[in-house]
Amino acid sequence: MLTLSLLRHAKSSWAEPSQDDFDRPLNERGVEAAPAMGKFMAAQKLAPDLILCSTAVRARETLELVRPHLPRATKVEYEDGLYLAAASVMLKRVRAVGGDVGHLMLVGHDPGMHGLATRLAGSGDPELLGALAAKFSTAGLAVIVFDTKGWKAIKPGEGRLKVFMSPKRLP
Repeated sequence: MLTLSLLRHAKSSWAEPSQDDFDRPLNERGVEAAPAMGKFMAAQKLAPDLILCSTAVRARETLELVRPHLPRATKVEYEDGLYLAAASVMLKRVRAVGGDVGHLMLVGHDPGMHGLATRLAGSGDPELLGALAAKFSTAGLAVIVFDTKGWKAIKPGEGRLKVFMSPKRLP
């Protein structure tokens, strides 16, 4: 069984209108939400073997705030290709992951993140599926499990949505 965690970056700042989108940092709400999601991940024992993160400032800052709640041994790779990547691009990247990774996490952006999650999650709790279909909020986390042995075999609709959480829905 394989586990794919999809974490959308936390809320970013629009305080500097002339700032390039890639360079936008987290705002105060994002700085609060990211570690809260990290604590949730730790409580749920969601420990990725590998994290692939967009190189955009807001994605890296989100991961920096989540990371203290994850195992130290978790490998992290920053990839330019995940910046504003379409769902199809992210799916191609997921399928290229090696067989030694049982739990993969992507940290990225919408609308690609939302598109990938809804494309892959074909089953699960109807309430969670409905919440996912409606909106993938900033700092939102979708965890999808697959009954397959290799990432190359991941297909749309064959995943089961195990977790869908956002900062506003945290207990």
